[in-house]
Amino acid sequence: MSERHSTLREQRRSETQRMIQAQAVRLFVAHGYDGTTVNDVAAAAGVSPMTVYRHFPTKEDLVLADRNGPLVAERLAATPTGQPLVHRIGSALVESARTLTAGDDGFLLARLRLMISTPALRARHLDNHHLLQQAIVDGLGDEATDPEAAFRATAAASACLAVMHTALVRWAADDGRGELPALIASALAATFGDAAPRPD
Repeated sequence: MSERHSTLREQRRSETQRMIQAQAVRLFVAHGYDGTTVNDVAAAAGVSPMTVYRHFPTKEDLVLADRNGPLVAERLAATPTGQPLVHRIGSALVESARTLTAGDDGFLLARLRLMISTPALRARHLDNHHLLQQAIVDGLGDEATDPEAAFRATAAASACLAVMHTALVRWAADDGRGELPALIASALAATFGDAAPRPD
């Protein structure tokens, strides 16, 4: 019974987070990041400022927080170990993009545009990049435990993430036209050739 309550509590927490973040991004797009306060976000979401801070410790987190790290790590753990690292990492990035864009109503694109156009968010985005890189290495589990394997995994993850970032910027510049997973796969193929996952 307590496990069921814990699951329901976590589900409600996730729903509250998504609702607050959706309101925040909507306000940031409409009134500008600097022109919107956390109090404004709280009022729009119908919660207290303390509730906003409990879910998002900083204003930047209202845009930058996502579930991409665990999603990529999960996809990576499911890839065959015999494939080249860049293929496995690239496949995980493409598949996570497919999951995140399925049924998306423009939220992902709005977040991305805010990250690109807002100086404070661009700086913090580098922290997210590092966290995602670490999530990828962690997703390899026992394959990246010794220092040399961890170094190779970190290098491959960093290279793949740089390619993905280029695809994301292109997608934003094109107003979200086209399929993001296919764009990421094409960028990976252009960079890594046969070692990359094939575009659909």
